[in-house]
Amino acid sequence: MVRTPLTAEEHRRGQALGRALQVARAGRSAAEIALAAGISLDTLRKIERGAIATPAFFTVAALAEVLGLDLRTLAALTAPEEQRAA
Repeated sequence: MVRTPLTAEEHRRGQALGRALQVARAGRSAAEIALAAGISLDTLRKIERGAIATPAFFTVAALAEVLGLDLRTLAALTAPEEQRAA
């Protein structure tokens, strides 16, 4: 399967999501969060560093629940620049 290359904006949004998740972990281990969210530690690490710029919705939802994050807040943090400026 060939994937369409990500745009610069998609990369930026993936990095913003990763930073938000790292901040929300607030000292808890990545292994603890991954286990509680039902994802692999490798997947969480890739999301946090932006290597998986567009993770599945259910993955993001599980992480948000474990970290006590509101999905609307995450969406606002990762919105395209033109939407954040409005």
